[in-house]
Amino acid sequence: MIYPIGDATIEELTGDSHPLLARLRATEPVSWVPVLDGWLVTARAAALEVLRDPATFTVDDPRFSTAQVIGPSMLSLDGPGHTRQRDPFARPFRPAQTRAQFTGIVEQTVDRMIEDLRPQGGAELRKEFAGPLAVAITAAALGLAGVTPDTVRSWYDAFVTAISDITAGRPATPTGAYEALAEHVAAATALPGTLPELAAQTLTLPEVTANTAVLMFGGIDTTEGMIANAALHLLSHPAELAAVREDPSLLPNAIEESLRFEPAAAVVDRYATRDAELAGAVIRRGDLVRVSLTGANRDPAVFADPDRFDVRRANAADHLAFAHGPHFCFGAHLARLETLTALGALLELPGLRLDPDRPAAPEGLVFRKPPALHTLWTV
Repeated sequence: MIYPIGDATIEELTGDSHPLLARLRATEPVSWVPVLDGWLVTARAAALEVLRDPATFTVDDPRFSTAQVIGPSMLSLDGPGHTRQRDPFARPFRPAQTRAQFTGIVEQTVDRMIEDLRPQGGAELRKEFAGPLAVAITAAALGLAGVTPDTVRSWYDAFVTAISDITAGRPATPTGAYEALAEHVAAATALPGTLPELAAQTLTLPEVTANTAVLMFGGIDTTEGMIANAALHLLSHPAELAAVREDPSLLPNAIEESLRFEPAAAVVDRYATRDAELAGAVIRRGDLVRVSLTGANRDPAVFADPDRFDVRRANAADHLAFAHGPHFCFGAHLARLETLTALGALLELPGLRLDPDRPAAPEGLVFRKPPALHTLWTV
C-alpha cells in the first residue's frame, strides 16, 4: 500500500533529508511526492531497477532539466544516440588513460595549493581548495585555450543555478554562459588533441558543446562536493580519522564510505516510457521517477547500521554515488584520483581540524555538500 506524504517540503529534501528518506524507505520505498510532482525512489533495489532499465525509465524527455539548459547530450539521451555522444568523451577517461594523463597534473596542482594554504593556519576548504582544484583539473581536461579556471567556474555556476531552479519548479534565469562556452568550444575543435577536437570528429558542434557542459557538471560540482564531504566526514569522526592516520591504506575505502554516506549528487531523474510497477507503486507512462542516490546509499537491507560512518565498511564501494547502468559516471576514476590526492595532502597538515566556531553540514536538493567548510591547523 502506498501512503501519501503531502507534508514533504523542498526545504526538508534540501536540508537534513536523511530522516525523511529513512521513513520513506521503510514504509513506501517508491513514494509519490507532490512537491516534486513525481515519484521518489529511496530503496537500493528499486533504484537499481530504474537505473538498469532505460527502455522503461528514460532520461530522453523534454522535461529533463539539463536538456532544457544545454540541449540534448549524453546526459539526456538513451539508446544509440546516447552511445554515439558518450563514447568520444568517455574514451580518454578509462582507468589507465586517466592515471597516465592526470596523475601528474593533479599531484602538482594539489601540492601547489597546499603550500599556498599551509602558512595561513586555516582555510575554508570548499572555496579555497576543493572548488579551485576541481575547476583547474576540469579546465585542463577540456582543453579550452585561453580560458581561465575562473571563467570555467562562472559558466558552470550559471548552468547549475539554472538546473537547480528547474528541479525546484522555478523558472531558469537566462544567461550568456552557454553562448560563451560554445564560442570557445568551436575554437578548441581546431586544436589537435583537445577533447573537443577529438569529439568533433564524429559529433556536430552543438553536440560537442552540450557534452562539454556535461563534463563541467561531473568534473566540478560533484568532485568539489566529493572532496568537501570526505574531509567533513573524516574530521567529524575522530575515531575514524585516527584509524586513517594510523593506517593510510584505509583512505581509499574511507572515500568510498564518504560517497555512500553523503553522495555529492543526491538524485537522478528518469521518466516512465510505459505503465509499470515498481516496489508496489503503480507508475504511469510519463511520470517523473526521481532516484534518491542519497536514500539508496543508506538502505539497511544492504548497509548494516547505515547512519554510521565506518572507514572499514567492507561493502562501502557498493554505493550508487556515480549512478549505475548506461549513465554511470565515466569521470569516476578522475574524481577518485583527485579526492584521494587531495585528502592525502590535507591530512598531512599538522593538527587539521574543523573550526569549532563554524559548524558545517551538507545540504542541497540535487548537489549536496557543506555551503562552507572552515578548518584550522597548526603552523
